[in-house]
Amino acid sequence: MKQRIYIDTSVVGGCEDEEFSMWSIQLFEEFRQGVRIAIISDLTRRELEGAPETVKKVLLSLPDANVENVFLTEEAESLAQSYLDDGIVTVKHIADAQHIAIASIERVDVLVSWNFQHIVNLDRIHAFNSVNLKLGYPILEIRSPREVIHEKEI
Repeated sequence: MKQRIYIDTSVVGGCEDEEFSMWSIQLFEEFRQGVRIAIISDLTRRELEGAPETVKKVLLSLPDANVENVFLTEEAESLAQSYLDDGIVTVKHIADAQHIAIASIERVDVLVSWNFQHIVNLDRIHAFNSVNLKLGYPILEIRSPREVIHEKEI
């Protein structure tokens, strides 16, 4: 079974960021080759509406067969609110909580992000997963793209 990887907006934008491009581009290449399945939410697509065309084209480069579209449902909004109620993030960063909630509900194999402040942060990962377990959702793996790509040996 192919690994299902939820990508947030930072991973797409990372393709155009000097610091992160190497790993984001390689991850998208793995999606294009069908090594993994890209899980893309309507939230990610909305956040990219104002992005430069070069960033938008990254998603368009993926074959439909290697993409699974998911949505910010009422259930996801409720779970995201639980994260806010627990003080994991503030309402100012509700979109981050919504990404975590969608990925949790969709039971993806891993969520990848370059957002080290609100998502790929060990204390917050533990807090998100504590709420998930309390509410009957699975533990969510949260990593940076660098941690999940298949690096080639030199």
